Amino acid sequence: MSFLSDSSTDTRQRLLEAACTAFREEGYQVSIERIAARAQVARQTLYNHFESKEALFREVMRHAVQTILVTLEGDGELRATLLEFAHAYRAKVLSPEGIAIFRTMVAEAPRFPELARQFFTEGPQRTREGLARYLARAMAEGRLARDDAAFAAELFTAWLSDYDRLRGLFGLPREGDETRRVERIVDAFLRLYGAAPPAASPSP
Repeated sequence: MSFLSDSSTDTRQRLLEAACTAFREEGYQVSIERIAARAQVARQTLYNHFESKEALFREVMRHAVQTILVTLEGDGELRATLLEFAHAYRAKVLSPEGIAIFRTMVAEAPRFPELARQFFTEGPQRTREGLARYLARAMAEGRLARDDAAFAAELFTAWLSDYDRLRGLFGLPREGDETRRVERIVDAFLRLYGAAPPAASPSP
């Protein structure tokens, strides 16, 4: 096999993508050699970027979470920001890849409890903490009713994923229009926390 040069600027990204695919398809027991081969780099090149498979796994999780949390940056309108977060969250968590990774981690948890802890800490927990910080700011600014921001974040993410992830785990497709479902969840959340959504347009 002819390996690509480590000087390539996309080497790290290729490694992350290869690792994500490998963890999804082969589980955590996949070898470093297999991940390197998928990325078309030498084993040592992988170690030049990540000190261990555990470090690579953590970075895969951090990268996935960051693609969601980036939607909460800036000073956009509250509803628009929550809609953007909701779409990004569902796209990551409910995608075929997201469902497969979740299924793999649940299966691996009894054999690799430290892996399970890392998955929870770097994935669900970090996402909820980032969302909770955003909601806490909105509450402090009076845009949302004051409450436990961590609980509000747990509630919102559960609404966004719980039922549809169960459908995905059983191989069932999501129901209804995705955009409409996300809007209904966000608007229900805003009603619960004291911010009324805009009036719906009259039906034709």
